[in-house]
Amino acid sequence: MKLILVLFLMAPSAFAQNARVKEVRARRSADVKALVEAAGLKYPVEEVYLRAFKQERTLELWAGSAKQPMVLLKSWPFCAASGELGPKRREGDLQVPEGLYEVPEFNPASNFHLSMKVSYPNASDRVRSDRAAPGGLIYLHGNCASIGCIAIGDEPIEEVYLIAADARKRPIRFDIFPMKLDQVPESPHAGLWRELAPAYTRFEATRRPARFTVTKTGAYAVK
Repeated sequence: MKLILVLFLMAPSAFAQNARVKEVRARRSADVKALVEAAGLKYPVEEVYLRAFKQERTLELWAGSAKQPMVLLKSWPFCAASGELGPKRREGDLQVPEGLYEVPEFNPASNFHLSMKVSYPNASDRVRSDRAAPGGLIYLHGNCASIGCIAIGDEPIEEVYLIAADARKRPIRFDIFPMKLDQVPESPHAGLWRELAPAYTRFEATRRPARFTVTKTGAYAVK
């Protein structure tokens, strides 16, 4: 099943990529532009920030201008996401990652309609996860099936994909939190969650994604 999902997420051809995006853009451009303009922004936006919460099963799309507070364009419920609270640490553990990531790749020809890759394993994961088999190919995508990815359905991914793909600033930040971290609950994963909490609270206060570094031990250090 996992192999099938991975193959479906990979792009089969350049023609399929172009045809898929062209069709979606023709059908949904008015919708995404209206969504952006309703938030008081001009299309295309300059900057996009994605934020996901596993416990709340919610994806948020924020946008704005560089160095200015961002505004929430829309949020969507997860349609499917495997695993439980806690980070991804090895291939085949079925976990959705937890951490501070980016979107390094857009795949418009995914068999899960459209997909956007998550930069797992990042610098922290490469230290803390299984060195030989940390896993990978984690995506935000359409449809309603997932093994380690976040699926939000076809219409939502069309909106996220077009707005993010057209945004001027790269890379696009995508933070995946276990939950809203106003308080960190007791858990075997509480150490990681305490590292992520400043990134959550900083954005809540400033509406700007927090800058961070990763230490030699793989810890997140929010600036």
